Amino acid sequence: MHYLVMPLGSAGDVHPFVGLALELKRRGHAVTLATNGYFSGLAAKFGLDFIEIGDSSAFHEGINNPDLWHPFRSFPYLYRNMIEPTVRPQFDIVSAETSKRPTTVLCNCFGLGALNAQDKIGAKVLSIHLQPVMLWSRIQPPRMPGLFGPKWLQHHMYKMAQRLVIDPVVLPSLNSIRREIALPPIKHVMDWWHSKKLLLCLFPDWFCPSQPDWPGPNAQVDFPLWDEREHGQIAFADGLGEILEPFLNQGSAPIAFTPGSANIFGNDFFEVAVNACKKLDRRALFLTRFPKQLPPDLPSSILHVPFAPLSLLLPRCSAFVHHGGIGSASQAMAAGVPQLIRPQAHDQFDNAMRIVEQGIGDFLKPKQFTANTLASKLKKLLESEKISENCRGIAKRIVPSRGVNQAVDLIEELQ
Repeated sequence: MHYLVMPLGSAGDVHPFVGLALELKRRGHAVTLATNGYFSGLAAKFGLDFIEIGDSSAFHEGINNPDLWHPFRSFPYLYRNMIEPTVRPQFDIVSAETSKRPTTVLCNCFGLGALNAQDKIGAKVLSIHLQPVMLWSRIQPPRMPGLFGPKWLQHHMYKMAQRLVIDPVVLPSLNSIRREIALPPIKHVMDWWHSKKLLLCLFPDWFCPSQPDWPGPNAQVDFPLWDEREHGQIAFADGLGEILEPFLNQGSAPIAFTPGSANIFGNDFFEVAVNACKKLDRRALFLTRFPKQLPPDLPSSILHVPFAPLSLLLPRCSAFVHHGGIGSASQAMAAGVPQLIRPQAHDQFDNAMRIVEQGIGDFLKPKQFTANTLASKLKKLLESEKISENCRGIAKRIVPSRGVNQAVDLIEELQ
């Protein structure tokens, strides 16, 4: 069987799909990764065939606007600037690949072109959701910016947002493409953008229990936890082991900080982090591929590296302060370290609340993210035996390779 693996988004969106692709390839399947050219080097590194959907300059241009991280402006900006240009190319790629050989497409919620191919040519498409926020439930609603009050009111507000915000952003261009390929128009995109074959949820039921009103058929597996780790070796990308190892070994376990792999507007995040660590007299590790965000002249107690696999790094840290992406949150859970989240947009608010509910961390809204409040929150997390106990308990529930294997087992069953 040939699998066309088609994730769109940041590293946190793409990495889990690469993990699935590599396991499918290990089991003897033909696999092609199709995503933005920014990830072509990643595909080459792990020996995956690659089809480019937009070049890397489009990726960099897309992340170069603070609206991407605004709680209400993020979706319109993300769709119009980073997703809309990919819809027709996705459809063309799926059509071309399925004409050559039997092909199953694996996509996330941005795989609208693949879903058009499902409707037009009967392409076999599986929707894969990494985060619970993608599945609305009026029984147990995910937490989204702007929603409040009892569940019935949240459901009403959600439906209003769908009709007044989401559909007006997506449907004009989506239905224009559907007219071009002789398909009927879509009325409500969020009722349509799930696969008819299977919704595969890459998060366990103890993190988010399945709800009776989720679209179906659906299935849940454990977190995928793939992060470029080289199996069996403590080796970091670009020789960073030579820098990280001495730093990690020369003192107390540092606090790790990242505003997200695609966030280039983390100047205030890192400035606050520096001052909070000074107040706590704690060492720190800053993770970002965009060093222009960093304050000048970092103290010797703080090290910056562009990248390190979190599965290797976090077990050697005392805490993790991050944006609330599901990949970062799940790696911290697997490592058994407390986490402090500064959510800004997308799925981050819902993920942050689930971390609080598990008793393994806390969160600060952007306006609350000051050196004093961050230092105070971190002190409580680091000194709480209950938090440490909960973190250890959650870590015992997570087996790093299990989620990918469970997911691929289900994918193979649908051949």
